[in-house]
Amino acid sequence: MKNRILSAAGLALAVGLMTGISVHAEPTALSGEAKATAQTAAVTQEQVSINQASAEELAAAMNGVGLKKAEAIVSYRKQYGPFTEITQLKEVPGLGNALVERNLTRLKL
Repeated sequence: MKNRILSAAGLALAVGLMTGISVHAEPTALSGEAKATAQTAAVTQEQVSINQASAEELAAAMNGVGLKKAEAIVSYRKQYGPFTEITQLKEVPGLGNALVERNLTRLKL
């Protein structure tokens, strides 16, 4: 099986097809660093609210969080009330500092 490398435009198109997001890309000549930045931007999803999202939405949006950990977030929120800081996720059983730090850009209150 051959490995395939997607360009930033190809990656954006693939993500768009999977998520239903319309993507318009124009080919450009980019340096290595610019390509990496473009690829990261193409994959970046809209932020999800830790105070409003369902367990399914949290699991889909967060890197390294499956349904069980996402359900723990929702359960903690129901028991203790809404989060006032994103870093409070560290208090949820099963979520550590590294996991929360890795997902900071994907989350909002």
